Amino acid sequence: MAALSACPVGDHPGAVSASLDIVSGSLDTRGMGRSSAAGRANRVRAARTALGLTQAELAAAVDVTRQTVVAVEAGNYAPSVYLALAVAARLGRSVEELFGGDPAAPSGRPHDTEVHT
Repeated sequence: MAALSACPVGDHPGAVSASLDIVSGSLDTRGMGRSSAAGRANRVRAARTALGLTQAELAAAVDVTRQTVVAVEAGNYAPSVYLALAVAARLGRSVEELFGGDPAAPSGRPHDTEVHT
């Protein structure tokens, strides 16, 4: 790991930032949790378009940027619990229906728990 050298920030503008970039670039973060939902499909876009809302309208209703809505819909960002609740409330759906289970399931429920014999 790179060592940080002590230097007054005023003498070397950007030196601290550059040092942090070097150190953070060498960290092993594989086991750390992330806010990314890469590869996770959801039903937000389908629910939004069914109501005739634009991404900008949904974003304004839940107090985030349109880019956040784009990222959530694309599955590139896992929303916080509070954002998921706000999105679900605005779209008239449950969080489980929008984000849980198999996105191909028509009912929106994760799985049928009934045992068939």
